[in-house]
Amino acid sequence: MTEPTRPSPQIDTSVPHSARVWNYWLGGKDHYPADQAAGDAYSSKYPNIVPFAGESRNFLRRTITFLARDAGIRQFIDLGAGLPTRNNTHEVAQRIAPDSRVVYVDHDPIVLLHVHALLTSTPEGATAYVQSDMRDTDTVLAGAAKTLDMTKPIALVINDVLGHIVDWDEARGLVRRLVDRLPSGSYLSLSHSTASDPEHQVVQDEYNRSGAIPYIFREPSVAVQLFEGTELIEPGFTSWPRWRPDANTGRLTDRAGWGGVARIA
Repeated sequence: MTEPTRPSPQIDTSVPHSARVWNYWLGGKDHYPADQAAGDAYSSKYPNIVPFAGESRNFLRRTITFLARDAGIRQFIDLGAGLPTRNNTHEVAQRIAPDSRVVYVDHDPIVLLHVHALLTSTPEGATAYVQSDMRDTDTVLAGAAKTLDMTKPIALVINDVLGHIVDWDEARGLVRRLVDRLPSGSYLSLSHSTASDPEHQVVQDEYNRSGAIPYIFREPSVAVQLFEGTELIEPGFTSWPRWRPDANTGRLTDRAGWGGVARIA
């Protein structure tokens, strides 16, 4: 595994942080009272947010399982990895294929403080961390190349993070730049929260105005454009619970978010 250079960022734990709030909703341990308070305030107005967070993570588990088990992928770039919790990408992939190699990308100093939990690996495989803004695609790919063979198929994993990029053209552009530079036979696994529940939109708007890192919901008819130039596999771009569900898939609602997996020709 590859250890990153670790600066000593100054973290204000009295201010809630979106990554730690998400970790709290997922039942993780990397959060503080301010994050719990913010998470509880959100969920008191919109209780479905907690199972929604779980559905997003469950979608990640199923897509990584498909990529490692059915598509035979052994290399992964996880963009905007966030804080470690259950069923991280390398854990899912290496349970199926111990020789899987996973590169996590994030620029958040909060994530850097906890990155040791993402850098465990089987002896046969590898994990690494690239500290970079995901929009800096040159740095992302140069960092990934230190661990991955960039001439062989790679799965680009972008799980529910593009809503943090407010400008739509910028979000779509970064996906396009990365996809265009991956070898044939690679895959794109991508999900995005939607705006189809009006009550959820109201609470999210309040959260965005609070000074926290904003997240922008996008309708499926918009978000599906992120797959332009790729070949979506069945069942296409659909709601999280409907993408190849298994016995552990939550079925609370179809309104949480949508996702899909596509092959890069």
